[in-house]
Amino acid sequence: MRVVIADDHHIVRKGLVFFLQTQPDVDIIGEASNGEEALEVVRQTKPDIVLMDLSMPIMNGIEATKQIMTEMPKTRIVILTSYADKDYVIPAIQAGAKAYQLKDVAPEKLLTTMIEVQNGTYQLDGHITSFLVQHITDPQDQKWALMKELTNREREVLFEIAKGKSNKEIATSLFISEKTVKTHVSHLLSKLELADRTQAALYAVEYQKNQPKELL
Repeated sequence: MRVVIADDHHIVRKGLVFFLQTQPDVDIIGEASNGEEALEVVRQTKPDIVLMDLSMPIMNGIEATKQIMTEMPKTRIVILTSYADKDYVIPAIQAGAKAYQLKDVAPEKLLTTMIEVQNGTYQLDGHITSFLVQHITDPQDQKWALMKELTNREREVLFEIAKGKSNKEIATSLFISEKTVKTHVSHLLSKLELADRTQAALYAVEYQKNQPKELL
């Protein structure tokens, strides 16, 4: 198992190296202190597994995971972080991570996770699994899931509606025709299962209050 470790805390990286290099069939082939450096190391070494922290300078772990999955989809990303809330868990999994473990994980459990991930299975911390089940069954989260149906332009129009702008004002702001705005409004209302632009405005305002900035 060829492994790269990406974490901006030197002592964490060295602790992982100290443990993993004593394990049979584990080869530590690179280290990185930020997401951008991790991406470059992965490009050069093509590891089987990347132990990826999330909160790192220059490029965070989620963005680095996205890039790695785009360029080297066979690489397995194991998130190892202190963050357990949905603002981190869901984007990380959507980015392509195959495992999500918290940093208080037992060393033996981390090694098992890496082996299982290399064999092609997903591995999640027990608390994360419970959280995801709750998230999937939460009607409010399902409500926001409808936003994924919108195109980027429809999202822009929706957020302009939330500002109280008329179709003419939206057209001017987005440099498109008023007719095109009307078409986008019709489509987004249908996709969001809303009756009118007043409901759309309320939906958009509530959505913006409940979502992390990086998802807006």
